[in-house]
Amino acid sequence: MFTLTIIAAVGCGLMAGVFFAFSAMVMPGLRRAAPAEGLAAMRAINTAVVNPVFLTAFLGTAAVSVAAAFGGTVAGWVGAALYVLGGIVLTAAYHVPRNNALEQHGTTQYWARYLKEWVPVNHVRAITCVGAAVAFTIAATQLQ
Repeated sequence: MFTLTIIAAVGCGLMAGVFFAFSAMVMPGLRRAAPAEGLAAMRAINTAVVNPVFLTAFLGTAAVSVAAAFGGTVAGWVGAALYVLGGIVLTAAYHVPRNNALEQHGTTQYWARYLKEWVPVNHVRAITCVGAAVAFTIAATQLQ
């Protein structure tokens, strides 16, 4: 169970880094581009993210997190809840629909709205994934 917990901590940290990078660099960079260019770049990113490497890390971390939670520590359960709710559920329920709408109705007017809505909630994804990584790190220390 210790090894699963460490893998969960690393996976959550990795995903926190991805979400942080979007909040701190990618989205501010796209915001500085001309609206049509930012929109086109984000559409390309949304297409590129659907790949085996990212999906394995993203969904695999969820599976490992849930498995690690069964290690019996409260911290492990907290980590799994933070990652599944903040990483997976928030992505599926909030970000993916907006990404799909950007693809279907992507106008420069929608782009401005997208940036206003998408970015703050992405901050939440980053924070919850950091919290999950911390919780799994604590859980690992309890399992030693």
